[in-house]
Amino acid sequence: MTALASSDRLAAALAHLAETIDARAAGSDSAKSWTAKLLARGPGACADKVAEEGGEFAHAVRGESEARVAGEAADVVYHVLVALRSRGVSLDDVAAALEARQGTSGIDEKAGRKGN
Repeated sequence: MTALASSDRLAAALAHLAETIDARAAGSDSAKSWTAKLLARGPGACADKVAEEGGEFAHAVRGESEARVAGEAADVVYHVLVALRSRGVSLDDVAAALEARQGTSGIDEKAGRKGN
């Protein structure tokens, strides 16, 4: 099994992707840009794509090749970033949420959420 993280490479890829999404949101024709088209459709359409891609990712994890899993994961990450952009949530906001959870078990973090 390989290590999960290569943080410098992933950070660079995410930063580039986020910049591309921002650029397409700012001035691309929705007839020529999938990002612009999704953003023009609004957060609901972005959410639907995240759900669709998440299902495809889960299917791949269950038994497809590692390359297919990686490709589907990339689709999920892209659509999550577009959905975040549709809601005005930055990667810094996501980083802050992740940082707040560091050192806490997932079970404890979930139990501490309101409504549980």
